[in-house]
Formats: sequence, structure tokens, C-alpha cells
Amino acid sequence: MKLTVIVGQCFGLNPVLGVCDIDTSKLRFTYFSVRCVYALIAIVGQTVFLNCFFFIKYFNETDTSVTSNSTLVFYVSNTIITILFLRLAKQWPQLCQYISKIEAADPITDTTLVKKCNVSCILILVMAMLEHGLAELSGMVMAADCQPEKIYETYIVHSFPWINLHVNYTLFLGIITQFLNILCTFNWNFGDLFIISISFYLTSRLEQVNRKIVEVKGKYVPTTFWRNVREDYNRATDLVRRVDKVIGSIVFISFANNLIFICLQLLHTFALLHGYEQAVYFTYSFLFLVVRSLAVSLIASRVHTASRQPVYNLYEVPSAAYCIEIQRFIEQIHGDTVALTGLQFFKVKRGIVLAIAGTIVTYELVLLQFTGITPTVAPLDDTPQTN
Repeated sequence: MKLTVIVGQCFGLNPVLGVCDIDTSKLRFTYFSVRCVYALIAIVGQTVFLNCFFFIKYFNETDTSVTSNSTLVFYVSNTIITILFLRLAKQWPQLCQYISKIEAADPITDTTLVKKCNVSCILILVMAMLEHGLAELSGMVMAADCQPEKIYETYIVHSFPWINLHVNYTLFLGIITQFLNILCTFNWNFGDLFIISISFYLTSRLEQVNRKIVEVKGKYVPTTFWRNVREDYNRATDLVRRVDKVIGSIVFISFANNLIFICLQLLHTFALLHGYEQAVYFTYSFLFLVVRSLAVSLIASRVHTASRQPVYNLYEVPSAAYCIEIQRFIEQIHGDTVALTGLQFFKVKRGIVLAIAGTIVTYELVLLQFTGITPTVAPLDDTPQTN
């Protein structure tokens, strides 16, 4: 995950030192590093320039809209993500050192793991950059239609309406606010990317145990083999629990964010869009959000699927080779649920995709009722047609 961690540090996330070293003992966290100071500045900037100013505007308004509520949720949730990754940085060195001990005892054999993490990182970030570029283009075109003589100022004031209400616009203030907005946008995507990369590794550890069982399928092996395999499985499941304690809060807010903004994006499809630029942006943004949400849900749920896979192969062990260790192994798999969780509120399994889909449909109907938006059909033309 070196590429993923380094890219995240460019945006103030997970500011640990020594990420480029192979030796995990060189990983460390300190508040007096440049990376940590950068992360703290990002948190303070997002809190003051984005959250506080928007809160003041929000409470001064006599009426609010779904759009203003979604903006508030976007900035607050992504500021929380930045804080959670700062908290994660304090636990990251210890977690990596524990993983290093597991790797020393049982090295991972999946040669495609690094490639999958790097490809996911590049693919998601390129798609996120394209989404942000379309958003910027849509805003610039709208600003050019309104006031073509000062496009950038109009774009900043329209995108961040608390500017000129509490503080006067300056070019420096506009650049700082836009930079902080880019950080929030990146954090929104990086949370899913981080969960995907972690899930790839945990799934590979569990699948490696299953491969050992498949390799001896139909063969007679001693009891010591099954004891060693069960101990490998215990190490893998214990690793899942340790990782879940560290990233559980990130999983929770990531899934909550995706659920909320899918509903809001669906609601925007019933609103009037200005120009094809805005239509292209909303279409691409919604599709990207759905694909990213499905990817993080399905890939993270593979951890649970991989933890259950060994039991199906254990059922096929011949009666002559059956022993107490196999029985204990089967009972352990059935008696325990191994999966990533969102602060223990929910477990990420394959069925969570259907649960999220049902929730989206329910809340979309509620949002339509509260906002008063009703999908309409174009009226039929009653005039007779002439040939």
C-alpha cells in the first residue's frame, strides 16, 4: 500500500514517517513532523474556512434546501475523515509491525496484491480528478454566462456563498478556499480507496489458508497439518479484527457518505439542469459514485466470503482422514463471523449491497415528498399532425 499511503499524505492523510522503508520498525508518528503539521493545517483550514463559515450562513438563513444541507454534510463529513486519518496515523506503525510479524511467520504468496492496490489507486484517483474537473468546468461556464468580465470571482462566490457575506472576496482567499475544497473532495474518494486496498490484503491472507486446504484435497495428511492450518486461520482472523478496530470508524463514515450522496444525486436528477456541461457532470458524478460504492462494498465483503470458504473444502475431507482438529476448525468457522465492520454497527457482507439499495429507494421516496419534487411527463401534443 506504499503508493496509496504516499498519495494520501499529499493531501494531509495518514501523516506517518518512514512509509518508503521496507523495515516497519522505521515507521513512526510524531506531531512535530512536516507531514503532521500539514495535516493539522488542513484540519484547521477545513474547520474554519469551510465548516464554521458555512454554519454561520446556514443558521442565519430563514429557509434551507436539500442542496445546502448536502453541502454542510459534505464538508463536515470530510473534515471528520481527515481527523480520523490523523488518529489512524498514531496506530498505523503498531499495526504494520504486527503485520510484519505475521508475514515473517507465514509470507503471503499472492504476487498480484501490489498490482491490484496500485491499479485501484490510480484508477479511482483518475476518475475522481475527472469528476472534479467536470465540476469546475460546469461552475466556470455558469460563471461566464453570469459575469464574463470576472469569471473566477463569480465562480468562487457562487460555489462558496459565505464569501462576501462574512468576509470580503480576495484572490488569495478564493485560492485557499478552493484548495481546501479539493482536499475535501479527495478525502471523500480516498476513504473508499483505503478500504479497498486493506480489503485486498485481508482477503489474500484468508484465501491463502484456503489454498493450503485445496492443495491436499483427497489426500491423507497428519493431524499436525490441520493444526497448523487452523493456527494460520486464527492469525488471519485475528488480523482482520485488529485492522477493524483501527479502520472501523473510516468504514462507517465511508458507507454513510456513499449512502447519503447517492440519495442526493438521485434527487438532483429531477431538478432542472443548466446547460449540457452540468448535465454531463451530474451524470458522470452519479455513475462514478454508484460504481465506487459498489466496488468498496463488494471488495470489502470478500473478507467475510473468504473467511467462510475453507469450511466447504473441509466438508469434503474423507472419513478416514477426519480428526478432532478438522471438527474444531469447522466449528470455529461456523461459530464466528469474520468481517470488516462500521464501528460494530454493521458487518460488511455481500448482502449489504441489497440492504443499501433498499435503503436508497426508501429514503429517495421520503426526500421526494419533503422537497415537493414530482417527476412529470411531457404533455401530449393534441394538435393533429399533417403529412
